[in-house]
Amino acid sequence: MSTDLLPGVTGVLALADGTVFQGLGCGHVGEAVGEVCFNTAMTGYQEILTDPSYMAQIITFTFPHIGNVGTNVEDIEQVLGSTEAARGAVFRDPPTSPANWRADSDLDGWLKRRGVVGLSGVDTRALTRRIRENGMPHAVIAHSPDGRFDLAALTARAAAWEGLNGVDLALPASCLQPFTWTEGLWSWPAGYAKPAPEAFHVVVVDYGVKRNILRALVSSGARVTVVPAQTSAADILARAPDGVVLSNGPGDPAATAVHAAPEIRALVESGTPVMGICLGHQMLALAMGARTIKMDQGHHGANHPVKDLATGKVEIVSMNHGFTVDRDGLPAGLEETHVSLFDGSNAGLAVTGRPAFSVQHHPEASPGPTDSLPVFHRFAELMVRERGQPRAGSKLPA
Repeated sequence: MSTDLLPGVTGVLALADGTVFQGLGCGHVGEAVGEVCFNTAMTGYQEILTDPSYMAQIITFTFPHIGNVGTNVEDIEQVLGSTEAARGAVFRDPPTSPANWRADSDLDGWLKRRGVVGLSGVDTRALTRRIRENGMPHAVIAHSPDGRFDLAALTARAAAWEGLNGVDLALPASCLQPFTWTEGLWSWPAGYAKPAPEAFHVVVVDYGVKRNILRALVSSGARVTVVPAQTSAADILARAPDGVVLSNGPGDPAATAVHAAPEIRALVESGTPVMGICLGHQMLALAMGARTIKMDQGHHGANHPVKDLATGKVEIVSMNHGFTVDRDGLPAGLEETHVSLFDGSNAGLAVTGRPAFSVQHHPEASPGPTDSLPVFHRFAELMVRERGQPRAGSKLPA
């Protein structure tokens, strides 16, 4: 792309290699540095932009029309509402005015209030192809209504940014104090479900958990307690949980594993049922002796085919991760259960002889298809089996 600014340009995306994408700024006025990824989902942009797994990233939306359903206070995925998520957003067309009965704000104003820098008018197909061919670049996204940019300084800042390798972002994404969650999944016309009769107690280790993961657990009949990322296994087990969930989250899993892996290993060895989701999947793998590696372009979207190796069933799932478990170096005691049909990367694991398993995708499907929602059924049944009591209270769809 040319570095000569065109007339009317109020926003830029300056890559570390000197490439500059130009367009119209929107959202927050200012600049932000991050890793540029692309997301292929056609819906759910508010959930995507508030997913803590996107901390320190700039999201390019491949779907061209963003903003038509506006935003609302219910579709935020951050549990506490103040956790940092995506730093920037890139669109092909300027965000449209909302036309949806649930909207209470337009996207542009919402981005401003959240401090997220937006850029529209970009050839997102060209940017996506660049990411596919060369990997996720470091970049600075900037919005200046007067159209003045120091491109050399922006490029230098992008080039100097340390990136995500070796960075533990789960700690800043996590809650500071334990809390309970009682809201279930949303349905029309009832809205968010009230808690089902409690069948079991689940402790969620918060590495950057999403609201809809907690809602799915509540709708499965769980009493949910959320604890900070650095909570010890002893403190978790002292709460007498029927099961433990290792949540999704941002950053390099190997960096988080420095403090988390010994605690996860102790949880598995206790015989307590454990389920990992996304970052939690990678953390379970690391705790059991596997390793993780950085992906060139990652998986970000709601249309990813994943094969269950036990049943042969293919599910279309939601994914959001830039690191993956190295499936070629799995240690004894870890069994691969799911695989991505896009690139053959690992998408699920089970611990041999222990009630512990994990999936790389987001089974709560927010946004995305609900093919993988039965993962929560599987976890519920695992807890019932280990406890030796009949299951009751689930309000999850079959």
